[in-house]
Amino acid sequence: MSRTVYLNGEWLPEADAKVSIFDRGFLFADAIYEVTGVIGGKLLEYAGHSARLKRSIAELGMELPVSAEELLEIHREIVRRNDLKEGLIYLQISRGAADRDFAFPKEPKPTLVLFTQAKSVIENPKVKTGMSVALLPDWRWERRDIKTVQLLYPSMAKMQAMEKGADDAWLVEDGFVTEASSATAHIIDKAGKLITRPLSNAILHGITRASVLDIAEEAGIPYEERPFSPEEAKNAAEAFITSATNFVLPVTVIDGQPVGDGKPGPLSLKLRELYIAHKTASAI
Repeated sequence: MSRTVYLNGEWLPEADAKVSIFDRGFLFADAIYEVTGVIGGKLLEYAGHSARLKRSIAELGMELPVSAEELLEIHREIVRRNDLKEGLIYLQISRGAADRDFAFPKEPKPTLVLFTQAKSVIENPKVKTGMSVALLPDWRWERRDIKTVQLLYPSMAKMQAMEKGADDAWLVEDGFVTEASSATAHIIDKAGKLITRPLSNAILHGITRASVLDIAEEAGIPYEERPFSPEEAKNAAEAFITSATNFVLPVTVIDGQPVGDGKPGPLSLKLRELYIAHKTASAI
């Protein structure tokens, strides 16, 4: 069945939604995106995603063409029109169409697109087995805190990891893990402490990451925000990723080496359970 998508104020069948070849998102990757989870027809962590969207747009000197209230209503309406019970809402805003020029257009008209992806986000088969990652160099630009659509290298890294037989990549820079291709990387040491890289321009400021740290604190799980090396990760008791798509997902193999006993760890699974319970209860 064809999805109904949102494009610049119109609701259209996906086959009829067209964006100009002169759109700067297409020509320059001059665009921002966000992905919001949906469970039971409700939005997960919407406040966090909308706040990060606002920050990213401001960092690129762009403007949202609708009000905050209108944007929330658009999210709710796209869920309704597509009868989305569980899955994701993808939002992208570009600076808009203009004649090709490296200089920003003086009076841009942003392009705003939203579409849905129906998928099971709770019953992920990798929860039972854990996922494997391969370590690869981090060759992305240095403003990873801005959620732009410049995703070519993360896509290449994921493909390289898959060619090595892994599910995803963990990226490494200056001797430390930054993040996964599209998720935040975490480890749990043998003392039971959660360790994750501190916020900076080097990583995306993950919405799920922030929530998991809050949940860990509430649950009495100690955590520390600091860089960790690939060797420390390989020798950790547990490892996992967080993202809007995967929530909390155990990592059981790093570069072919089992993490801990090679099975999803108890703290990782506990954090996943607590996250889902907390966020579904607060969904809007």
